[in-house]
Amino acid sequence: MEMTQPGNVGWRLSALAVPILLAQCDQHLAAQSLPAVTDPATIDQAVAEFTGADIGAPGGARMASDRRLQLAPCAVPLAVSWHTVARTAVQVECAGQTSWRIFVAINPAPGSSPGAARPAPVVKRGDAITVMVRGRGFSVQQAGEAVEAGSVGDWIEVRTSRKAEPIRARIERPGLAVIPAG
Repeated sequence: MEMTQPGNVGWRLSALAVPILLAQCDQHLAAQSLPAVTDPATIDQAVAEFTGADIGAPGGARMASDRRLQLAPCAVPLAVSWHTVARTAVQVECAGQTSWRIFVAINPAPGSSPGAARPAPVVKRGDAITVMVRGRGFSVQQAGEAVEAGSVGDWIEVRTSRKAEPIRARIERPGLAVIPAG
């Protein structure tokens, strides 16, 4: 750096000093912001709280999240929901500025065999439903039809017209299926 002539206020930076100052600013901001990645232990904790069972226990995650995961930091609480009708997997989602979604396999709980009692379906195949696409700050909805039956929290195929290809949506309540937009 070199100083300007006496009487002038300010500094004139040489071309070599600018990258050094920018690097120092980046380091300072990084030290005050979110961690570089989402800690896989945070995902494990969210799954355990959602299922009510520890890792490896019946009804809990089959195994701990891979420590090599490099998911973007999440500034909002993680959203966890059942991904399969048989409750063999959960979806963990960050709906923050840099969104991501992963799926975690679940150990079958005792009595959760294919013949075990399941919650009664709230949507039956052929039912008229509202299909909503919901994102940050917006939602769009359209009339549709359930292609398969399901309970609240289940992901089912829905169709918005007879000629349209089926799409997957999560049942939020009877008559409403939601497609989250990242």
